[in-house]
Amino acid sequence: MAKQSAGIMLYRRSGTLVEVLLVHPGGPFWAKKDKAAWSVPKGEVESDENLRQAAEREFEEETGCPAPEGSYIDLGSFSRNGKQVTAWAVEGVFNTAELKSNMFTIEWPPKSGKQMETPEVDRAAWVSLDKAPEKMHTGQDVFIYRLAEALGVETDEPPKQQSLW
Repeated sequence: MAKQSAGIMLYRRSGTLVEVLLVHPGGPFWAKKDKAAWSVPKGEVESDENLRQAAEREFEEETGCPAPEGSYIDLGSFSRNGKQVTAWAVEGVFNTAELKSNMFTIEWPPKSGKQMETPEVDRAAWVSLDKAPEKMHTGQDVFIYRLAEALGVETDEPPKQQSLW
């Protein structure tokens, strides 16, 4: 069975501008990476959870804030490298200066035997729909195009392989 992850894409509007909240992974591997490094707050689904519960739990673990209440938009799923990622979008507010991610331990440098504790997410940013796809991990940009379609907002054409639900 493929691994499953679930997440919540928070968005906000200001006039015709729509921005999404993206998070940057913590740890030394990602420290200097920006392009194709950011993500929807998401994580693995535990065996006793449904997808939406996992998405809400992961949002809180990665941002330090409970998942917002509101009308959720189902953004569907995509699969990549044996993992299925499912996401929902909801309008809300979040002060990026208040980010408080959970921590995890990693061996660094690899195979060194040395352990270091690092935040799962080291920063968060509001990014416009037109800039978000280039910042996001490969494949996750499909969620941007699906959100734009659901909100009736024009964006650049998504790549053909990602335009299908």
